Amino acid sequence: MSTATRVIEPLLYTPDEAAEALRLGRSTVYEEIRLGRLRTVQIGRCRRIPTDYVAEYIDLLKSESAA
Repeated sequence: MSTATRVIEPLLYTPDEAAEALRLGRSTVYEEIRLGRLRTVQIGRCRRIPTDYVAEYIDLLKSESAA
């Protein structure tokens, strides 16, 4: 029997987790959400950020940087 634990990567981030993953401040993440630059999904009363939306946001930042 294996004693190794399986690491499951999250598919949805809370805004705080997204801030940590992006190395941004919490208020910056909420501002980017408010501006529509970082998209979210709503599940009940909770706001979550799918990992592919985080990747989209990074691509947006790259394209703005290149312009």
